[in-house]
Amino acid sequence: MILSGYSAVNQGHCHPKIIEALTAQAQQLTPTSRAFHSNLLGEYEKYVTAYFGYDKVLPMNTGVEAVETALKLSRKWGYEVKKVKEDHAVIVTREGNFHGRTTGVIAFSSDPSAKK
Repeated sequence: MILSGYSAVNQGHCHPKIIEALTAQAQQLTPTSRAFHSNLLGEYEKYVTAYFGYDKVLPMNTGVEAVETALKLSRKWGYEVKKVKEDHAVIVTREGNFHGRTTGVIAFSSDPSAKK
């Protein structure tokens, strides 16, 4: 197997099925930001919440964004709902994880080469 882009594009270079799917999607809607109005966002949110049985969804662009947001939401919930003392929240992680290379999340990695 050829690894063309660690954890992001390991399917190879210009695979025809992926190019076909990418082209079809780009003709519908290219990646967009929640900072701008999209007439399809509401439709997507309704579909995904119904599909998974959720009452809310917060779309993210990357896995590391999802982890960072989960940390922020968890900390806020701990302080506001569980009444954890200010600056006493603790983040517990497992060894052997990798969620991305942001300054916050990379600190959770047990891989010495990830912190360089």
